[in-house]
Amino acid sequence: MSKPVVEVQVRAVAAVSGGCAVFLGNEDKVFVMFVDQSVGAAITMFMQGTQKERPLTHDLLANVLRALGAKIDRVVVNDLKDGTYFARLVLSAENESYQKKIIEIDARPSDCIAMATQQLAPIFVSLDVWDEVEDMTEVLRKMQQEGPYTEQSDEEEES
Repeated sequence: MSKPVVEVQVRAVAAVSGGCAVFLGNEDKVFVMFVDQSVGAAITMFMQGTQKERPLTHDLLANVLRALGAKIDRVVVNDLKDGTYFARLVLSAENESYQKKIIEIDARPSDCIAMATQQLAPIFVSLDVWDEVEDMTEVLRKMQQEGPYTEQSDEEEES
């Protein structure tokens, strides 16, 4: 049985001491997930469509998936235990006879978010996690007024 989920988008990424704060949310609520600097940089590059000279790790994984005929169907942040988020990367693949297969993989939420951002796949949060996280909408609003960070534009959110 599947848990009820809420769809979210990456709203902003901000550098913080020891890594990056990734703001996820929708019109109702925004929460923050702290990730290491390299994944935060990858999410930022994918949000901005930055071209890279050589493929990075997330690019490599995307190329492997593509070569195998698989794609990211969605990402689900499905649990929060002792301040640690857990997520599932949901892939879909079709074989030569067009039989579709769904594959769920346990993965770091930060990597899942980077991959979903790169491939424009939807990001969901289980309702249990959504209800547990603190609303950081005002913190994000204050950041928008004050300082440098990477924000998902309205145009990018709609695509």
